[in-house]
Order: sequence, then C-alpha cells, then structure tokens
Amino acid sequence: MKRGGQMVYSGELGQHSSRLIEYFEGIPGVPKIKENHNPATWMLEVTSPSVEAQLGIDFALIYKESHLYKRNKEIVKSQSLPAQGSEKLQFSTPFPQNGWEQLKACLWKQHLSYWRSPKYNLARLAFTISSSSFYGALLWQKGQNLHDEQDFFTIIGSTYVFIIFTGTSNCSSVLPFISTQRTIVYRERFARMYSSWAYSVAQVIIEIPYIFLEAVLFLTITYPAVNFYGSAYKVFWYFYTVFCTLLYYKYLGMMLVSLTPTYQVATIYASLFYTLLSLFSGYLMPGPKFPKWWVWGYWISPSSWSLKGLLTSQYGDIKEEIVAFGEKKALNAFLDSQYGYKYQDLPIIAIVLLAFPLVFASVFAYGIAKLNYQRR
Repeated sequence: MKRGGQMVYSGELGQHSSRLIEYFEGIPGVPKIKENHNPATWMLEVTSPSVEAQLGIDFALIYKESHLYKRNKEIVKSQSLPAQGSEKLQFSTPFPQNGWEQLKACLWKQHLSYWRSPKYNLARLAFTISSSSFYGALLWQKGQNLHDEQDFFTIIGSTYVFIIFTGTSNCSSVLPFISTQRTIVYRERFARMYSSWAYSVAQVIIEIPYIFLEAVLFLTITYPAVNFYGSAYKVFWYFYTVFCTLLYYKYLGMMLVSLTPTYQVATIYASLFYTLLSLFSGYLMPGPKFPKWWVWGYWISPSSWSLKGLLTSQYGDIKEEIVAFGEKKALNAFLDSQYGYKYQDLPIIAIVLLAFPLVFASVFAYGIAKLNYQRR
C-alpha cells in the first residue's frame, strides 16, 4: 500500500518473496532486484513517488488493471457469500457467560482493582480515623453530660460537621476512580465481556465492605469517646445511620459520574449537591422553621435524615431535664419542639436512610447502561 492508502500489491509473497519480485519486475521500466538485496526494501524503493514520476506510471492503477486484482476480488466475493443451504449464525445471548457468571467475574475484577488501589482506599480510611478522632475529642464525654441548650447545640453542630465533611470526602474520592473505571467498561462492554448491569451491581456491592469498615472505625472511636448512652439498641442505630450516610454519599458520587461526560463536570455538580445537602440538613435552619415553599427540600435531603437518625436514636427517648432558653424541659421534648425529631419516627428514618443509597445506586446503573459519552 502506498501513501494515500492506495493498494499496489495484494497477494502471496512466495518463497523468498519470489511472487512479489516477479510481479513488480513484470512492470515495464521497474529496475531488477540486485543480488542479496532485501525484497522489502527493494519494493519500497521501486514503488516510491519519485520512481513513479520518473517512469510515468501509477502502481495503484496498474494493480487495479491486473489479473491478480480481479482474482482477489472474486475470492473476496465468494468468501463473503454464505454457502448454499447454510443458516444464519445466531446466538441466544450476546455474552459468552450467563448473568451470574458475569457478576462473579466482575466482582473478582473489582476486588482485585480495589486491592491494588491503596491510594484510594487507605486515604478514605485515614480520613475516617482522623475525622472520628476529631469528633471524639471535640465532644469528649459530653454525650450524657447535657445541662442546657448550648450543650445540645454543641452535640448537633459537631454531628452536622461529621456528616457533611466525612460524606463529601467519600463522595469526592470516588469521582476520579469511577471515571477511570468507566473508560475501561466502555471497551469491555463493547467486546461483550459482560453486561452493564453486571458491572454496576459489582461496583455497588464491592463498596459495601469498605463502607462497613469505615462505619465500624467511626463507631469504635467516637461512641466511647463521646460517651453516648450504653445501650445495644442505641449502638445499632448509631452504626446503621453512619453506615447508610457513608453509603449514600459514595453512591451519590458514582451516580454523578455515570450521568456526566467527564470527571470535571461531575465535580461541579458534586459541589452543588454539597451546598444543598448542607443548607437543607436541618442544622442551619431546623425543619419546623423552614418556609412552606422550601420545606420539601428539607424532606428530600439525605443529610437531614442522617442528622435526624443520629440524634433521635440517642436522645429521642431521654426524659432527663435540661435548661432550654431559661426553662426546664425534658431532653426528648426539647428535641421535638426545636427540631421536630420524634422517637417513634425511627422506623421511617431507617427506611428512608436505606432508600437513598438504593436510589442513587439504581440511577448509577441506569447511567452506565444507557449513557455513552465515548466519542469514537
């Protein structure tokens, strides 16, 4: 093939390129190959534009008018047509393995990928340990030592800081990681190695043990440090709320990557979500004080349910009195009147906290399956 993509020869080379040499030497004016000369080098020399101009010939045109070209066309045509009586090749599925095998393969692949990504996993574990230590030090032994509304505001303020900063850290860390993974998924999905849903489910599942470990670390460090109430029931609710919070923040980042063309765009949208989650968390403005036309933002904000779950589970049934704004009031009554947190709402809180990661994970799977931002 010469410059410009035009074919000058297509056929058998023969012993020591004898067929190639015979073809070109058969063209009038082409110099014979010298003894011990490399046939490939000779072929490039004699078909160069300068030789074509010198001889006044076009090797591509000569090849198209040759018997060899016509024979090659006939071979291609005969091989392109199915044999008489043959049936069209069909497969019951576009993938070589069933769905379960695809999922297992993707889980194995994701496990290796995470194990070989210490920069991603160790960084978030280190951040969890540091933020937990800071949270525990800030509220050292204050969990049951509440005397007035200021003590309680310190508890809720520190809890708010944990939810926002630890959550946003988890969300931000997953953005570049999933963005890189998505490029690989495009190639492997096109090659029919596995379906989109197999990858999405595997990606969602593989995050769970790491988030579980983060929640365990946070519980182990902060619960005794803050000295919350020593009840197995309250410990479970504390762990469950932290686990769901970290999980929905992580899936939020994955969802944003699947819906946007680049990691940079996902980062911009993530910043917007961080602001909204902070504003509608119920800390800067308690839920009962939201204007009617904005209260819907409070109810659909995941961070508001996390704050509600952590505080309601710990103090929603505590009837010890504190001095709130100059008058004595039971702690659970103050929690209800000031923030609208009711202990009997815990089952609803549990369902909603579980619903957020499920929704974000489902949208992530949909985005991976239906949206393709690869331009090729």
